[in-house]
Amino acid sequence: MGIVTYSMEITSAVAPLRMFKALFLESHDILPKIVPEGIKSIEFIEGDGGVGSIKKTNFGESSHIKYTKHKIEALDADSFYCKYTMIESDIKFDKIDFVTEEVKFIAASSGCVCKMTSEYHIQEGCELKEEDIKKGKDRAMGLYKTVEEYLVANPNVCA
Repeated sequence: MGIVTYSMEITSAVAPLRMFKALFLESHDILPKIVPEGIKSIEFIEGDGGVGSIKKTNFGESSHIKYTKHKIEALDADSFYCKYTMIESDIKFDKIDFVTEEVKFIAASSGCVCKMTSEYHIQEGCELKEEDIKKGKDRAMGLYKTVEEYLVANPNVCA
């Protein structure tokens, strides 16, 4: 098995605490409200949101994917850091065994910088192309920007 690592940074006009709350601590309440056509619900299959918890995200009817399950590997609300692993999905990956994501929000001028690193654990003998990774990252970037816009328009949410 090989590992392909992909990193990116996104800037935001929103404070790190608010972005972290919306995308991790309160995502099960916030995301289905912000993007109901994309995310129907997020529920805890195991745990209450802390380390070891498993979250199931149920996607909307128009999505190419029905659900994913993520296990929270590390969570530090004080430093706005989360590490999680996608452990299950209805999409059968022909090249990937699993994906681990690390996300950290860092205060910057009037908002924050989000540093994301993804590790794609590739099946033996397979190759993962950059355009395959880019599709998933473009979806994540779209969600991030939608959350940012919502928080800017609603300054009391996740305050």
